[in-house]
Amino acid sequence: MNAAASAWWFWPLALFATCFVIGMIAVPAGIGGGTLFVPIVGSLFPFHLDFVRGAGLLAALASALSAAPTLLRGGMGSLRLALPLALLASLGSIAGAYLGLKLPAPVVQTLLGATVLGIVALMLGTDTARPSAPPRRDDALGRRLGLAGTFHDHAAGLEVAWQARRTGPALALFGAIGVLGGMFGIGAGWANVPALNLFMGLPLKVAAGTSTLVLAMSSSTAAWVYLGQGAVLPVIAVPTVAGMMLGARVGVRLLMVLHGAAIHRVVVGVLLFAGLRALFQGLRLWH
Repeated sequence: MNAAASAWWFWPLALFATCFVIGMIAVPAGIGGGTLFVPIVGSLFPFHLDFVRGAGLLAALASALSAAPTLLRGGMGSLRLALPLALLASLGSIAGAYLGLKLPAPVVQTLLGATVLGIVALMLGTDTARPSAPPRRDDALGRRLGLAGTFHDHAAGLEVAWQARRTGPALALFGAIGVLGGMFGIGAGWANVPALNLFMGLPLKVAAGTSTLVLAMSSSTAAWVYLGQGAVLPVIAVPTVAGMMLGARVGVRLLMVLHGAAIHRVVVGVLLFAGLRALFQGLRLWH
């Protein structure tokens, strides 16, 4: 190890730069910064995985909070839809955080990689870039909650209308997603976007924006569990949050101008990379 790498400031500075890039990518993908943060930092930086998972939830929270106001102003995120989903995801993430701290690191890493790669396989088999079709059945709960709207797609120059479907089952699904997000310490954006797009029928940009709002409200609950267990270190958390928030401000601008097909490719590419990194890291820890 050279002199720079052995200095105390090297790893926090490298972490800040890494998180800036992650935040820039995470917002257009709608997956939150933690999805990339935990696999990358856990395998490339000399930090214990528990501290990385604790900072990963703060990373997801920081990128989501930084991007949320612009997403709401641009109509690419639905607060009315995000609120009930975030409530169930928050309850699930608390249980998942306690579970993740009890499980051995190799188990968590391997399960994380396998789960994310499963989501990638699902997205590759579906054309998520196209706008959603109208629901086949009347979603009474979604209609009563007013889970519909329009947004202006700047890249396509169109006004796109959307209406949520399968609202009841989606609430249970987001509770389960919250458990996984809290257990892995990455938030749940990697599963939020496919669930909103494939299961609830939202256009991909609205799914990415609403996923970010859900993360802004749900990631903090699991983060408190890690904080209470002493798994959050300032030397890791501070550069993580600072880099992520600055990168997210750039990322939200990218979301406005990118086409839906490009966002689809970003989501699949990011999840594929993160899933493979997590799986290989988990398999390595077994030996």
